This record gives sequence, structure tokens and C-alpha cells, in this order.
Amino acid sequence: MLETCDISFKEKANIFSQEYLKCILFINSLESDSYIFTKKLCSKLITSSHILEDFLDFHGAKRNKDWVFYRELSATIRHLSLACYSQRHTLNRFKFYHFETGNHDDFKQEALDTLKIIQESIKLAVPVILEEARRLSITIPETGYELSYFPGITSTQQLAHNIDDTTIKAQQKKNLTRIASEFLDVVKDFEQFKFYERYDLKKIHDLVPEKVNEVVIRSFEMRIHNIQSSFDSYVVSSRYSDETAILYQLRSHFSIAFHILQVMGRLLHFYERHLYDTGFKDVYKNISHELSDLIDPDVLLDRAVNFCLFYVGKFLSSGKEVASQVLNENMETSSIEVGIPKDRGFHSRPSLLVAKIVQHYGGEVKMVIGEDQFDASSVLDIQWAGGKINKEEIETVVFTGDSRALNDLAILAGVNYGEDHMGKGIPLPKELSYLI
Repeated sequence: MLETCDISFKEKANIFSQEYLKCILFINSLESDSYIFTKKLCSKLITSSHILEDFLDFHGAKRNKDWVFYRELSATIRHLSLACYSQRHTLNRFKFYHFETGNHDDFKQEALDTLKIIQESIKLAVPVILEEARRLSITIPETGYELSYFPGITSTQQLAHNIDDTTIKAQQKKNLTRIASEFLDVVKDFEQFKFYERYDLKKIHDLVPEKVNEVVIRSFEMRIHNIQSSFDSYVVSSRYSDETAILYQLRSHFSIAFHILQVMGRLLHFYERHLYDTGFKDVYKNISHELSDLIDPDVLLDRAVNFCLFYVGKFLSSGKEVASQVLNENMETSSIEVGIPKDRGFHSRPSLLVAKIVQHYGGEVKMVIGEDQFDASSVLDIQWAGGKINKEEIETVVFTGDSRALNDLAILAGVNYGEDHMGKGIPLPKELSYLI
């Protein structure tokens, strides 16, 4: 019975390895280092390695000393191919992105170099995969795929842009307000990872995986993916023009950040799950050492941090001004008149709470006192206004701008800006829980 199952497994292992090994043979046959993997090749590697990996996992290969390395090699090809696919996508699409200013030649060259590094890592694994397949008595296909089977996806021909909807609806303005606000939240949260001079390996190892890891990067990837999905679903499609240019610019910023994060997530997953020495004294430690000898972890970490993390921060930051403009052009505006904080006026605490509400929504809000206007997102501006209020014994002020922020400012004013008559903090209403 056991022999029958073992034979059945080997027969299936042959079947599930064939398309995968044909891709491996194709890569092994490449004579020129100038060949750049196409998206179709990456896609074929992804699907065939994934199917093989699932088959091996189903039969317990991770717990079998004979098959575990073959399984780990298929996972290696899958994750590196996923990174390669996303990187190739970014390069293919870059000429269709619309950025407001700046020369991006440095990015394009470094993006191409990074793609070559990822595909070179795949190529390094190829002869080892073939050797493992032979050791396991898996039948190697007679030939790999032909070069013509993997054409590039891009061409000089573009189909006519003949679907156009220039109707601007109130609902779209609301969607753009929400999308721009969410993008600005991502920009603010990603600030902690920004850097301006490339890190050396010691600094990279201090960051990964302690502070920068797959879970952290995946969370940003998902947030930006949701923003892009919302934009593509709820913002009307219209022909590129001076009027719509800013919308194309906004989408370009979060789209390129999303695809770079995809690359980074895959590289970090591969490093953390397959190369990183967790200290466990078992077969997986030995396997991770074998993979590390085959594919240099430091090379992939350098690309994950000094290319991916660096340029995600750069493209998010450069999109901040665009998102703010989109937000302020599309948000609903109004004005409210409210009282000033009783007894102590706009000192540190109420000024900070007002600024945090405005910053939370990201839209422009002004504090208007007579002929003067103050930036309500700035604690310093509000305190300057407080001096004028005290001097002129003013009892009410007008806030004008983003209606979402004004609604919350009215709630804040209704509880005397979170203070009692002695200037001590009091609990805030649940609508303002984000201020805590």
C-alpha cells in the first residue's frame, strides 16, 4: 500500500513539475545577459511554481528531508518571480504615468538595475533546481519553451481612446475628497520610513525585520491598493487634458508606490521566510543556509530598502501637494461661528486640538477674525490669533473651509474645547475619539 502511494506521488510529482521545469530549461538556455524577463515569462513562472509548491505542501514535503529543498526552491522561484513581475510592470507603465515635474532618469535606471538583480537571482537557482529534479528522479522535459512563447506585452501601437465621460458629478467630488484624504493619511504614516541617504548593510540589518518587515509593508500595500481601487471604481474616466491632468498625476503617485511596495513585500517575504536565520536548529535552518549560499540575502535586502523603501517614500511625498490640491478643489466647504475657549482662550491645549482636527481631514480650514485669516492646521497660527482675540476681547470666531473638519470643530467648541473652567482636560465626545 505504501509503495503504491509512493509511486502515485512520484508520478504526480512528474506531472506537476513539467511546465515549471520547461520554464527553468528556457531560462537555463539563455545565452545573453541582456535578455529582460517578460511579464508572460514571470507569470508562467509564478503559476507553475505555485501549483508545484501547493502539490508538494499537500503531500507534506516541508516535513520530508528528501523533498523539502525542492519545495523551497519552488517557493523561491514563485516569490522572486512575483517581485520580478511587479518590477517589470512598473517599468512598462512608467511612460504612461503623469508626474507634475522632475527628471526621473535616475529612478528608471535604478528600477531596471533592480529588475536585473531579481532575475539574476532566479537564474542562479536554475541549475540547482535541475540538479534537485534529477536527484529526485523527476523526468526533465526534452526542451524548454521557445523564445517566441514569451513576447513582451508592450508595443508601439496604442488603441484609440474613444470612451469618454467628462460628466462631473457631486458624488465624484465626494469620492475624490475621500481618496485624497486617505492618500494624505498614508503619506503621513509613511513619514517614519523616509530617508535621504542610502543605508549601509549594518543599518539595513538594524531595520529588517525589527522595524521594517513584510507585515508592515503589506499593510501599506493594502491601503494604497484600496485607494487605487476606489479611484478606478468611483472617479469617472475622462480624456487626459489640462483640466484632468491633476487626477492623472494623483493616480500616478499612488499607483507607482503600490507596485514598488508589491516588489518590496515579496522580497521581504522571501528573506524573512526562506533566508533569515531564526535560530531554530532543524532542517529549515540548514535549508535557509543552502538558499543563502545560492542567493545573497544582502543583495535582495539592499534592493528592498535602498530602492523600494527609498522610492516609495519619494513618490508618496511628491504626491502630497497634488493630493492636497485635489482635496481642496473637491471638498465641500462651509463656515461656522463658535465661541472661544472660556476663561483661558486659545492656549496650548485647545489650539492643539483644533489643529489636530484640521490635520486629521487634510483640507484647508481658516480661522477668520475680522479682516485677518489664520491657518487652523497650525498651532502657532491659532495662538497668534489667540493674542488678537485677548487684546480685542473677541468672544466668537469664524472657521471656514472643509465641512468635515468644521462639523468636528463645532462639537469641540460645544465642550469648551475639551477643558473645564480651570483649564484641565475633560473627556471628549466619542466623535472626537481620534484625538486621544
